[in-house]
Amino acid sequence: MNSAKMLAIVLIVAGFLGLAYGSFTYTKETHNAKIGPIELSVKDKETVNFPVWVGVGAIAAGMILLFARK
Repeated sequence: MNSAKMLAIVLIVAGFLGLAYGSFTYTKETHNAKIGPIELSVKDKETVNFPVWVGVGAIAAGMILLFARK
């Protein structure tokens, strides 16, 4: 399996995952403060949204790479 076909499969899978989930959330730790024995930190939840056109575009690009003939 050459690298173009592997990239195509990765694009197709990523496109379907992007369409299925639509977004993902991660926690980012910010604003650390240490005052003597007391430590304070703030954890922010960040959400990244995937537009539908990105998922469809990734699937289409993967299909083109997978079925394109040289």
